[in-house]
Amino acid sequence: MAVNLDEIYISIINNMQDGAYFVDRNRRIMFWNKAAERITGYSADEIIGKDCPGSGLNHIDEEGKPLCQVGCPLFATNVDGKHRQERVFVRHKDGYRVPLQVNIFPIVRNGEILGSIELFTQDSPTKYEDNLIEHLSGIAMHDALTGLPNRRYLESFLGYKLTQFERFGKLFAVMFADIDNFSDFNNTYGHEAGDGVLGNIAKTLTKNMRKDDLVGRWGGEEFVGIYTIGAAYEAPIIADKFRMMVGHTEIDHEGDALKISVSVGVTVAKTGDNAESIIERADRLMYRSKQEGKNRVTAD
Repeated sequence: MAVNLDEIYISIINNMQDGAYFVDRNRRIMFWNKAAERITGYSADEIIGKDCPGSGLNHIDEEGKPLCQVGCPLFATNVDGKHRQERVFVRHKDGYRVPLQVNIFPIVRNGEILGSIELFTQDSPTKYEDNLIEHLSGIAMHDALTGLPNRRYLESFLGYKLTQFERFGKLFAVMFADIDNFSDFNNTYGHEAGDGVLGNIAKTLTKNMRKDDLVGRWGGEEFVGIYTIGAAYEAPIIADKFRMMVGHTEIDHEGDALKISVSVGVTVAKTGDNAESIIERADRLMYRSKQEGKNRVTAD
């Protein structure tokens, strides 16, 4: 009788105690074993065919970093073919967090990486309230005043986008924006009014942020946006939309509607860029906007 090795392999994997799943080069989940169903609460039918960010698993690491958006070890292994071990938290279907030890390794055929397999084991029987974990994640990766992604989050996301650009040619733009005359605004109306403006800007940005983009507070009155684009000409259009949104943001102060403006620089990723070079270029373009009259966009 002929033996079907593929069926035997699948049977072995489905009877392991460890969860196992396979993703292709685009991080689309192609296989999900029985242990993965048991550990996460998600059936194969609910998971297979989805990409990692859209799966609902929402992996985060011990520092609160949302791995599906930045620093994804599966994505990194798909790129460089290196084996990785991590400790992460996955969101169970019922809403709590489960700590996992994960092992990730590539599947290679004829020298080409086809995708990666992740094996994961529940690290302990402990279950963590999702609200607590999300709160800690928010503290680690978001600005306390505005709730926007903070500099740390932006830097991680920028590194991720640079890797995508270098490996797959996925074009993106970086915007650097600075509120015009913000110190004068604070001196005139008070820091509470200044904080109110920052908060209102954050609300506007959050409502208008696209799924594959990230806009956050770099520090003080500075904002950085990282945008997925299809062509270079889109960059100044997106940056000018940001400028106009901020210009239409206002705060009520003793019966007056206070408004501010921003000067913006925007640049497109280039071959050989690193995080420092692309931020420095966008920052330099922003200062050119300041010098040329403020409340404008300068692109390279």
